[in-house]
Amino acid sequence: MPEPFPSIEFPSAIVDLKYPLMRLRQAFDGKGVVRIVAMGSSSTAGRADVVPYPYRLEMYLRQYFKDVLHRTDIRIDVLNRGIGGQEATEELGRFEADIFPDDPALVIWQVGTNAVFHNDQYDVDVVAGNIRKGLAQLRARGFEVVVMDPQYTTKMLWDDRAELSDRMVRLIRDAANDAGVNLFQRWALMRHWHVQNKVSFEQLVDVTDPDQLHQSDWSTMQVSLAFKDVIIKAAGVTA
Repeated sequence: MPEPFPSIEFPSAIVDLKYPLMRLRQAFDGKGVVRIVAMGSSSTAGRADVVPYPYRLEMYLRQYFKDVLHRTDIRIDVLNRGIGGQEATEELGRFEADIFPDDPALVIWQVGTNAVFHNDQYDVDVVAGNIRKGLAQLRARGFEVVVMDPQYTTKMLWDDRAELSDRMVRLIRDAANDAGVNLFQRWALMRHWHVQNKVSFEQLVDVTDPDQLHQSDWSTMQVSLAFKDVIIKAAGVTA
């Protein structure tokens, strides 16, 4: 039988966003289409049968506005701009086509995983520099941004990758702090589930993934639910 999933926590010290999402709040207060762009790699694009977080986030936000707030005058679209295998270095070149024309109320940028996983192809310091460049571009255009750091999965902790993962997480945190943008701490949240809530890697990781890199459908769902809650909270939307 499948291993039962334990109860998990969403500690506010880990998940809460640092800055209010005022532009998103203004969009929610209006009518029509509210656009959120999700930029990233395979965690964003999706893999195999795992439903990626942008589609889940869209569904959960729509459900909240319809079922909790009883609002049917807006439509929330989370536009999936993920391409598997990419890193900030390549994603910078896609801003012009994949973010700017949509003029989103919020940009979510998932970064850092491939810098660690493909450490033979990327230098984490170069990637961190490109993250800073990208955040500067987004801020210069007035976008609100939430940066999502890597997933806490088996492959990210093997061999020399554990130390590199910790370093990448710190570099992303520093870049977000210096740019004055929000950070969604996926790494710390999933680590908390594994260490404190005793969630096994067999539950956190997609077992069909030979690389042991990607999240399971269950852990992706939980991350998406946490993300939905903190976005609503940071936007100041209440029932």
